[in-house]
Amino acid sequence: MNEGIYCREAEYDAGSFGRGNDEKVVSPFGEKRVTVTAMGIAENSKGLVLAVASGVFIGASFILKKKGLKQAATHGTRAGIGGYSYLLQPFWWAGMVTMFIGEVANFVAYIYAPALLVTPLGALSIIVSAVLAHFLLKEKLQQMGILGCVFCIVGSVLIVIHAPQEHALNSVQEIWDLATQPLFLVYVTVTVSVILALILHFEPRYGQKNMLVYLGICSLMGSLTVMSTKAIGIAIKLTLEGISQITYPQTWFFLTVAVICIITQLNYLNKALDTFNTAIVSPLHYVMFTTLTIIASVIMFKDWSGQSASSIASEICGFIIVLSGTILLHATREREQSNMRGTRSLTWYIGEDLVKDIEDERLNLIIHGSDYGE
Repeated sequence: MNEGIYCREAEYDAGSFGRGNDEKVVSPFGEKRVTVTAMGIAENSKGLVLAVASGVFIGASFILKKKGLKQAATHGTRAGIGGYSYLLQPFWWAGMVTMFIGEVANFVAYIYAPALLVTPLGALSIIVSAVLAHFLLKEKLQQMGILGCVFCIVGSVLIVIHAPQEHALNSVQEIWDLATQPLFLVYVTVTVSVILALILHFEPRYGQKNMLVYLGICSLMGSLTVMSTKAIGIAIKLTLEGISQITYPQTWFFLTVAVICIITQLNYLNKALDTFNTAIVSPLHYVMFTTLTIIASVIMFKDWSGQSASSIASEICGFIIVLSGTILLHATREREQSNMRGTRSLTWYIGEDLVKDIEDERLNLIIHGSDYGE
């Protein structure tokens, strides 16, 4: 067993975010007592601030990219059916730059704090995107949607309060040992198999009808991206501290996996944004991505190792509250879409096209003319 893989027997409430305590670390080389110092708390705080900033930038990027995609749809082939005219739109590029800044902040946040703390704070991006969509894209946010945003905030705060401290890792080799655990290898195998099934079988048949196809690919890839980027971030941090990780082949393997996953995610996220309503895509993407990332992190990095049952239960409750908020946002948007239509039968058959926000004037004239005699 590698020295980097160890278990913790905590003699304190490991979820205490704001205070330091003694902790006994057990490894094959014996026991030693360490203290969760103010430095450890400060590192978690850095991760918290960066995660919040990331949420703001990423939330804004959804709206900017959506605006660019809508403009591109009026001048060329939509991204949802394979077009790339959005590459000529300034708003889309502004969204990409904003997303890049947010992702960099998110990347650095994972270096300083565990995924159990950083990932759920992505709920902030949902709130930002929903509010901006209300003002910039005229995708109205109802009172129940506002309540959903409040749920997201409350759940995130609960998670932050009980988040565990980051486990110290001293080399990429230690991360590799964690990544090659049998249980995590099973997770990777299942994930890759589902992704291939979604891309090869389900996307051609149901991609334009069911957003879960695109978002499933994004979220599954995302969980692997987070694990890889966390490894890369730790490698960069250690290298800057004078402990070079560049010579390890595992560093380059993690980098390759991250690049492949990120490119795939962006492609299918663009399709989801172009095909379906932003206020629905954002929360569902968050729910799926966060759930899968937390599962992957708990399996690979053993984030719950050493935490008390009450802290774990509080984190789960906080996560459920956040999920409730995102589902409430989704239900509000879906009900609003239904209320905007003239009749139920008409909505049933053309609802998919209307959700896509295709600005087809002839279709609008036909719909409005049949309902209101225009």
